[in-house]
Amino acid sequence: FDSCEGDILLLLDSSGSVSYYEFSQMLHFLSDLLSPFQIGPGHVRVALVQVHTHPQLEFNFDKHSSQNTLQDSLLRVQQLRGDTKTKEALQMAQERVLHPAGQKAPPRVLLWVTDGVEPGNVEGPLAALRKEGVSVLVVSTGYTNYQVFRRVVTPPIEQHLHFVDADSMDIITKDLRDAITVLSCTSSGLDVRDVTSHNAVLYWRPILIGGQGQYELQYGESEWDLDTYNKLTLSPDHTWIELSDLQPDTHYSVRLTAHTRDSTRSRELSTDFTTLPELICTECLDVRDVTSHSAVLYWRPILIGGQGQYELQYGESEWDLDTYNKLTLSPDHTWIELSDLQPDTHYSVRLTAHTPDSTRSRELSTDFTTLPDVSGPTKVMVTDSGPDRLRVSWFPVQSRRVEQYRVEFGPIPRGDVRSVTVSRTQSSVLLTQLQSHTHYLITISAVHSSGQERAMSIKACTQEVLPALHDLRLRQMGFDSVKVDWMIQEQGAGLQGYWVKWETGVHSSSSSSSSSSRYVPAQTLSTVLTHLNPTTRVCVSPVYRTARGEGLCCTTHTRT
Repeated sequence: FDSCEGDILLLLDSSGSVSYYEFSQMLHFLSDLLSPFQIGPGHVRVALVQVHTHPQLEFNFDKHSSQNTLQDSLLRVQQLRGDTKTKEALQMAQERVLHPAGQKAPPRVLLWVTDGVEPGNVEGPLAALRKEGVSVLVVSTGYTNYQVFRRVVTPPIEQHLHFVDADSMDIITKDLRDAITVLSCTSSGLDVRDVTSHNAVLYWRPILIGGQGQYELQYGESEWDLDTYNKLTLSPDHTWIELSDLQPDTHYSVRLTAHTRDSTRSRELSTDFTTLPELICTECLDVRDVTSHSAVLYWRPILIGGQGQYELQYGESEWDLDTYNKLTLSPDHTWIELSDLQPDTHYSVRLTAHTPDSTRSRELSTDFTTLPDVSGPTKVMVTDSGPDRLRVSWFPVQSRRVEQYRVEFGPIPRGDVRSVTVSRTQSSVLLTQLQSHTHYLITISAVHSSGQERAMSIKACTQEVLPALHDLRLRQMGFDSVKVDWMIQEQGAGLQGYWVKWETGVHSSSSSSSSSSRYVPAQTLSTVLTHLNPTTRVCVSPVYRTARGEGLCCTTHTRT
C-alpha cells in the first residue's frame, strides 16, 4: 500500500434517513477500509463531504498527512441529519474538492456511502465527474435504487457497487479496498482520461527511469488485427500522450511496451476504452440523457479565456419567451442539467454567449421533448420460499403502460446476477436454482416501449436445507441405562448439533411423565442415557442454524 498515490473523496450520507447506529457502522467501516494506506502528499490523500440539507466539507485533501490524524477525525465525525441533498453535495465536491486534474495528477476516486434512500438526481453530476477522470464507487446499506447506482458507478459494476447490511459491512472491506488499490496504485496499468468522441489521453507512472530506453505504443479498434494497429515510438520521459483522430462511439484497445536500452527487459501495459458518441454539430446544443423530468445540455466551448458569461433560457415551446426560465452561467461551463421538467412536454432552449464588452454575442438553440412519465411497481414482496427457490410478486400490474417486466437477482454481497423477462400481464415469478440460506437482491424493472424503466428492489433469503434424521437405535447397557445411536442421511452445511430428549413414563396414574434433554455437538452420533425408568421415550432431532430438522423417536423398556 505504500506505493499507492491518489485522492479519495468520501461522500458520506449524513441525512435523517440514516440511523445513528448505521452512521456509526459506516464510520468504522471507512476507518477499517483506509487503515492500510499511507496517508499524505505523494501517497493517498483523503477528503470527506457530508450529505445533508446543507452539505458540509468535513476535511479536505490537505488536512491529514498520517493515519493517526485521519483515523481520529473519521471516528469523531458527527452526524448532521437533515435532508438527502446528494446532488448539492456533488456540486460542492466538484467545485471545492475535486478540481480538474492536470496531466500529472494522481488518480481520483469518489466513494459514496449511503443508505440508498432518495439519492436524488445524481446521474448528471456523476457523469460529469467520470468524464473528468474521477472513478465512482458506491456502497449502499439499503436495497433500493439499484438501477440508479448501476448507471452511476465506474465499470466494472460488480467490483464498484456493493449492497450490504450495516451490521455486515466488514465482509466487503477487502473487495472494496482491492478495487481502490487497482484505481490508485496505477503503476501496473494505463489510465485513460478526458475521453471525447475523437480524443483520449493516456497516463502511466514512469517505468523507464534515468532516461534510458523507449516506449512503443500500439492502439486500434478492438476488432482489428494487432498488425494493423497504429504504432508510435515515445521517449523515456513520456508519462502521457493524447490520442486524436479517433472514431466516435468506438471501442479501442491500447498496448504500451517499455523497452530498456539493451532490449533485455521489457514491460507491457494494456487497457481498453470507448470514445463518446459524436456531438451533432459544433454550432448547436446537444441534448442527452432525456428523461421524463430532466435533460442534459452540452455545447462546445465558445467563451475562451474565462471572459464573459452564458445566458440560458428555456421553457415550454408554446410559452412566450419572456416567461422562460433564465440562468446565468460562468464562461467555463460546457454542460448543464435541466431538472424539474414536465413529462411528455416539448421544450425550447436558447443559449447566448456574451463577451465582456457586450459588443459580440453568439446564440445557440435547440428543442427537445421529455419522455412520458414512467410507472412501475410500488410494492414487491416474497410470497413463497424454499432452500432453492423464491417466488416474488409485485403490484400494481400496469399492462397498458408497460411493455415487459425484467427481474434481476443475485446473491449479496457478491455473486453472478441473473435476469429473467416476463410479460406485462404477469405479476409474479418463481426464481429457481438458488443457493440455500443465502440473501438475494431482487430488482423488478418495468420496461416501457420508450426504453425508460422504473425499478424497485427487495432483499430476500432462501431457506436453509434441513436434512432429517435417517436412523435411530436404542441398545440397553444395564438395568437403567441405554445407548442411543443415530445416523443422518446428508449432513447439511449448517448443522450445529443434535437435541436429545427423553420422557420417562411413570406407572402411577396420579403422576405425570418427566422429561430431560441434552445437546450434543454435530460430530457426535451417539450418547448414553442413565437412571432411566422402565419405560422411556427417546427423541433425537438435528439442530441447524435457523431451525430444527425432522427427528426420530423410539421407546425402550429396560429390564429391572
